[in-house]
Amino acid sequence: MKSDVDKLLNQHCELIHSEDKKVVSHRQREDGDWIMHSLMLEGCDVPFKFKRKKKYQSLAGAKVNLTYYPASEVVAGLSFEVMKVVRIKRA
Repeated sequence: MKSDVDKLLNQHCELIHSEDKKVVSHRQREDGDWIMHSLMLEGCDVPFKFKRKKKYQSLAGAKVNLTYYPASEVVAGLSFEVMKVVRIKRA
C-alpha cells in the first residue's frame, strides 16, 4: 500500500519530499482571509511558504516532514526563490 506522499510524488514529478527537517523560524501573518506561514529550515537559505485558514501552533524548533516544490516570487522587480509547501506534518 502506497502512502499519501508516494502517491503525490508519483503524480507530480516536480514535487520534493524531505523528512526530519528542523524549523529555525516560523512566522505567521494575515493575507486577506488566509494566514500566510513562512518557515526557515536549518541548513537551507530559501523560505518555505504555505497558507492556511487558521493560525497554526508555532513550529519553531520542531522537526517536520515537508512535501514542496520550488517556485519564484517577484518582489519590487527582483526574483526570489521560494519553496511552496503542499503538505507539512510534525516528524
